[in-house]
Amino acid sequence: MHWRLTLLNGTYAVCRLGAADVVPQWALSGGGFASVTRTAEELSIVCEESSVPADQVRAEGGWRALKLEGPIPFEQTGVLRSLISPLADAGIGIFAVSTFDTDYVLVKGAKLECTIETLRAAGHTIL
Repeated sequence: MHWRLTLLNGTYAVCRLGAADVVPQWALSGGGFASVTRTAEELSIVCEESSVPADQVRAEGGWRALKLEGPIPFEQTGVLRSLISPLADAGIGIFAVSTFDTDYVLVKGAKLECTIETLRAAGHTIL
């Protein structure tokens, strides 16, 4: 199974806030890709790195995002596996986010070139 992916502009951060915290305005202010996930243990936010207030939030920056061109039907199986397996074999860690229509795979910026080469070698198209 081969997919088309688009490399998003910008650099992203993965942030951790307290489970009871309110979603801060800065998390959604970038206008591009952002994701908010709440669990009983945490509020996790992925957003443009430039939006994160310095020294106020536990965050790990330097992520680049690849968007799978969707929509992907819910019945489709193995979508993330087709991306994650070759990346894991190449020693590239990922952070994945799924939405209703598609999936996003984030990799550290230092690994972006290797990620693109690995995914292309696995038959995927990177736009």
